[in-house]
Amino acid sequence: MPHNISLITTIAAALGFGLVFGYLATRLKLPALVGYLAAGIMLGPATPGFVADAALASQLAEIGVMLMMFGVGLHFSLDDLWAVRRVALPGAVLQIAVATALGMALAHFWGWSVGGGLVFGLALSVASTVVLLRALEERGILDTFNGRIAVGWLVVEDLVTVMVLVLLPALAGSLGGISTDAHGMAVPPGEVDLWGTLAVTLGKVGAFIALMLVVGRKLFPWLLWQVARTGSRELFTLCVIAAAVGIAYGSTHFFGVSFALGAFFAGMVLRESALAHRAAQESLPLRDAFAVLFFVSVGMLFEPSIVTGEPLKLLAVVAIIVFGKSLAAFVLVVLLRYPAKTALMVSASLAQIGEFSFILAALGLSLKMMPAEGQSLILAGAIISIALNPVVFRLTKPIERWLTRDGTVESRFERTADPLAELPMSVPQEHLDGQVVLVGYGRVGRRIAEVLVKHGIPFVVAEQNREIVDQLRKDGIHAVAGNAGEPAVLIQAHIARAGMLVIATPDTFHVRAMVETARLLNPDIKTVVRTHNEEEAELLRSELAGKIFMGEEELAKGMTEFVVANFERKSGGH
Repeated sequence: MPHNISLITTIAAALGFGLVFGYLATRLKLPALVGYLAAGIMLGPATPGFVADAALASQLAEIGVMLMMFGVGLHFSLDDLWAVRRVALPGAVLQIAVATALGMALAHFWGWSVGGGLVFGLALSVASTVVLLRALEERGILDTFNGRIAVGWLVVEDLVTVMVLVLLPALAGSLGGISTDAHGMAVPPGEVDLWGTLAVTLGKVGAFIALMLVVGRKLFPWLLWQVARTGSRELFTLCVIAAAVGIAYGSTHFFGVSFALGAFFAGMVLRESALAHRAAQESLPLRDAFAVLFFVSVGMLFEPSIVTGEPLKLLAVVAIIVFGKSLAAFVLVVLLRYPAKTALMVSASLAQIGEFSFILAALGLSLKMMPAEGQSLILAGAIISIALNPVVFRLTKPIERWLTRDGTVESRFERTADPLAELPMSVPQEHLDGQVVLVGYGRVGRRIAEVLVKHGIPFVVAEQNREIVDQLRKDGIHAVAGNAGEPAVLIQAHIARAGMLVIATPDTFHVRAMVETARLLNPDIKTVVRTHNEEEAELLRSELAGKIFMGEEELAKGMTEFVVANFERKSGGH
């Protein structure tokens, strides 16, 4: 029986070419995402050979957007964002404003409309969450303080972009695009009620968010538990995917909001369940597969002629992505009184664009706000910036060494008279003689501090997160803000008079510097170090770093002792 297999052909070609080019990209030390985009270019109409079905690829890309945003929602934590709110919230909003202004200025110079410049600037301002998470994971800094700031910054960017996706169709008519009414239907220019459209749009969004927060956060986790009790892994995975796609579709069909926002809130409400981690793991393979289809479909829209036809325009776009917004982020982080290392990490994380930029570009084209040339420039800028991102990360180390080599350069950036960078004069001297200096106040450091308080052992916390230090001082705990890898921070914690240095931070990059500084100022000090890396543990042992605790080793020891104790208890009973 004759039948149409264009869907199968498109999926097979996209996954096959994505595999080949993704493999080649990783062999060249590039992110696999660059390979997926290159595969799309090969399958697109701009290159000779087989051309995939663009319409089908576009629908597959929509599913990819849903699942990617679902994954962002699953990992979105209000607690994590709240912990870095004082740097992530103002920093991300101001950085988006600066990058958007740069993009709009460039578009105005090229003669584009205000609406086209706005969409173009917004697309250049938002970095790829996928690229960032993978870069931080590869470097083992995802769970560090700097990693949390970078992720929090990207979450704020994602939230701002989601709101832009919701509001842009309503504003398109006044920005030179297609005028739409409250139901998204095209109307002649000048006849659309802008404020009425905005009111209805925001009302629908508000109703959807309220429904998800009030009903969804109870209903869907409960449903997930019911399916999990069946013991069927297939049904559990199906429930997770059905919730993601179903909520995304329902949000568009009934409330008129984007697939992206619906899928994001689907992930958020499922995060309320204790099964959220399992839901993320079970849905990961499908999310990754459709993410490949998304990036391949984006590559199909790329016009390679833009590279040779408009090299100066492309160079300007890359300059804004890699240098313009990164420099703005660096200055903002330093002005917020965070160390140069944190500013460099955030800057490197933002020196690329990705999935949200593509979504914004596609929306701008559909609303007739931005020329097709803008989409090609955005795609080319994304490919180049993603390819350059590993290089940018590697450059942060020599730049950091240059900024901190004698303290003079860094001091020009950092603000003086920081009250959190030194202990108050009111701290009793008896608390600064033989005290414990506790570096890091995360999950491990917090538990250590609770025990020290319970036993009346004096201690001083050294922590990079200024919000945590501020709260600790309000709670009556002595703390200083800063990177304990820098001697000045340990000096402010009075390491010269301390009895013990306890390093509880997962960031092991500066551990040796901390130990060396402590022993230089206090040769008799005892040191306790936390590490998850066997190579790092061996190196620290060879340098006589003191007592070393490895997370996995201590966990295995504790579990084994519990098992043996219970086994012996039962044997003794017999």
